[in-house]
Amino acid sequence: MTQLSWTPPDASSAGATLETFILEGMFKSAGATGTFTSLLNQIALAAKLITQRVRRAGLADVLGWTGDTNVHGEYVQKLDIIANETFINVLKRRGHCMAIASEELDEPVFFPKASGGYLVTVDPLDGSSNIDVDVSIGTIFGIQKVEDDPVTTKSFLRPGKELAAAGYVIYGSSTVLVLSTGQGVHGFTWDPGAGEFFLSHENIRCPEKGNLYSVNEGNTNRWTPGVRRWNEFIKTKDDADGRPYSMRYVGSLVADAHRTLLKGGIFAYPADTKNPSGKLRLLYEANPIAFIFEAAGGAATTGETRILDCVPGELHAKVPLIVGSKTDVATFKRFLAEDHATP
Repeated sequence: MTQLSWTPPDASSAGATLETFILEGMFKSAGATGTFTSLLNQIALAAKLITQRVRRAGLADVLGWTGDTNVHGEYVQKLDIIANETFINVLKRRGHCMAIASEELDEPVFFPKASGGYLVTVDPLDGSSNIDVDVSIGTIFGIQKVEDDPVTTKSFLRPGKELAAAGYVIYGSSTVLVLSTGQGVHGFTWDPGAGEFFLSHENIRCPEKGNLYSVNEGNTNRWTPGVRRWNEFIKTKDDADGRPYSMRYVGSLVADAHRTLLKGGIFAYPADTKNPSGKLRLLYEANPIAFIFEAAGGAATTGETRILDCVPGELHAKVPLIVGSKTDVATFKRFLAEDHATP
C-alpha cells in the first residue's frame, strides 16, 4: 500500500500578513488613512490577545458564569468580561478610537483625549453559551467614521451602509479574522508560531445559492405561518432545485455566519412571538455581518428591509436577521411576504 504524506506549507508563503495587506493598500477605502490602518491593527491585536485567553480558558479558571447578567438579561461569562476589557484597553491607547459601544455595556465608553474620528461597535465574545463546551465562538465588530463634536451616544445611531469597515473573528479549529471595507472580503488565519495573521482567504465570495440552512428549529411554534412554510419548503425533496437542504446550526452567530459565507445557503433568526422585533443586535451583530455578506455578493435582510438601511432607534436595538446567498435570501423573503399579503 502506498504511503501518503503531506507537508503543510510555511505560513509565511500562504499569504501576506494582515498588516502588510493593509499597508499595501489592498483595502481600497476613502477612509484608509494612517489612522484607519492603525485602528485595524489595534483590532487585530485585541483578537490576538483574546485568542490566547480562549485557548487557555480551561487551564486558567476563566470558564463559567460571573454571577451577573448584561443589559440584555443574558448571563455574563468570565470570558465575556475579559474580551470586553481587552477591546477597551487596546482601543484607548493610540487615540484613534473616539468611543466604543459594546454588547456588554449599557452605554458607550468615550475616550475624551482621542482625535482619530472613528467609533467602534463590538460584540466582544459572541456565542457565550458555547464557551464551556468548546464550540466555536467569536468577536464581531464595526467601524464608523464620525465628525461629531462632541461624540455622544447618538453618534452611533446610523445605518450600517455608512460603516467604514466591519469584520469578525472566529475562534475555532483555527482563529480566522474576516475583514471588509466594502470593497472585497478577505480572511486571515492566525499563526501562533509567527504571532501574525496571514492572508488565507482572499476575495471571499458567497455562492449565489447554497444547499445548507441554519435556524433554531426549537422556535418553530413561535414563528409566523410564512416562516414555517419556508422551513417546510427547504426540507421538501426536489432534485432539480437541490432540496432538501441540510441543516447546520451552531448557536454562535459568528460560526453560523462564517460557514454560510464560505459554503452558501442561509442563516435565519426571524422575528417570532417571543421576540417580535428580532433577537440580534443591529449595531454590533447584524450590521457588521450584513456589511460583510453584501461585500461578498450575498444578501442580508430583516425579511422585509435591507439590514444596512435600518436606522437604530437606540444603542441596543434588535432586528430579525436573515443572511446568506442571494437566491436563498430572496426565497425566504417570498415566503415571509405571504404573511402580509391581503387575503
